[in-house]
Amino acid sequence: MEDEIVKLDKNATLSATKFVVLLGLVSLFADITYEGARSITGPYLALFGASAAVVGFVAGFGELVGYGLRLLSGYISDKTQKYWTITITGYTINLIAVPLLALAGNWPLAAVLMIAERTGKAIRTPARDAMLSHATKQIGHGWGFGLHEAMDQIGAMLGPLIVAVILYFKGSYRSGFVVLLIPALLALATLLIARFLYPRPHDLEIKLPHLKSKGLSRSFWVYVLGVGLIAAGYADFPLIAYHFEKVSSVSQSWIPIFYSIAMASDAVAALLFGRLFDRRGITVIMVASLMAMFFAPLVFLGGFYAALFGMILWGMGMGVQESIMRAFIAGIVPSEKRGTAFGIFNGLYGLLWFLGSLALGFLYDISIFLVILLSMGMQFAAVFLFVFAGYKVKKGTVS
Repeated sequence: MEDEIVKLDKNATLSATKFVVLLGLVSLFADITYEGARSITGPYLALFGASAAVVGFVAGFGELVGYGLRLLSGYISDKTQKYWTITITGYTINLIAVPLLALAGNWPLAAVLMIAERTGKAIRTPARDAMLSHATKQIGHGWGFGLHEAMDQIGAMLGPLIVAVILYFKGSYRSGFVVLLIPALLALATLLIARFLYPRPHDLEIKLPHLKSKGLSRSFWVYVLGVGLIAAGYADFPLIAYHFEKVSSVSQSWIPIFYSIAMASDAVAALLFGRLFDRRGITVIMVASLMAMFFAPLVFLGGFYAALFGMILWGMGMGVQESIMRAFIAGIVPSEKRGTAFGIFNGLYGLLWFLGSLALGFLYDISIFLVILLSMGMQFAAVFLFVFAGYKVKKGTVS
């Protein structure tokens, strides 16, 4: 009897791991598609005569839409329980918008497709994360989300490299978008395979009895506010790249390499801290946040090697934000509310990231020291909120 229980447990773990890997492959192919596209959408708009202000507005508005709509998408996914339908719909819009950019004949149409791509991502993310949380319950939320994020970042590194190779061999921006149809179709095909093999992802989660709460806990709201402060204090890479070029601390040819190194750091951190999170809980998030906040003085005040180390810390922080910060949500929110919870988490994160980016950009023209002060101050303050949220969970008073 005991051997049968062990066998069932191993089978459940293997099945959950396969599901996480399948969704990881979907994200890998998807990131190749839209991160490859995002590496050339700026100059592509400029090719049609769009001004720098237009390029900045389209990028910023797209991100705002991409995060803001997750509030609604998450709520609808919980309300309808149509997690697969919403996920597939979102991915389809998200991915097909990229190769369609090759057909755009003017910058307004290209801008609409760029915003459509972000809209699709907004639609599918909360529902996908809710399904992912069921499988990670079996194998460890930290490890599961960390593995997914690592695969995601492999795609984020490969996409721009593929486009760079196309351009190196005298290909056009249009041909780049056309080639990206291949990973887009691979992502959708893998997604449909996952849907066929795992039509009921919630069956992957071990059901434990719990008291049904009336709403999301106070710990959840405190924690999400803490993550929002992290987002508000995190400098966008475009601002960092702008600084590198302005002060010549990093040469133009090295800037994209620095970004690739940061993405590699993101992937490694997601796996490492994911495993540690399953053993030590929110303490790992606190320590990682305190470490990552030192990227600001290093990239904005340091020379080449200091800036390189700063970008490694920046990438590490991004890996933590995209993996174990999501994993904590999965651990404190009942399964029937996770779509809503992930929607709120992503929506607030995106809004405060947008507002923080505006503030940091404004302060940069006044004083770099103010940029560093705001960046580090926000992230340091977030740790105190994590302490409170972790204390409530540890005491079993998630209220």
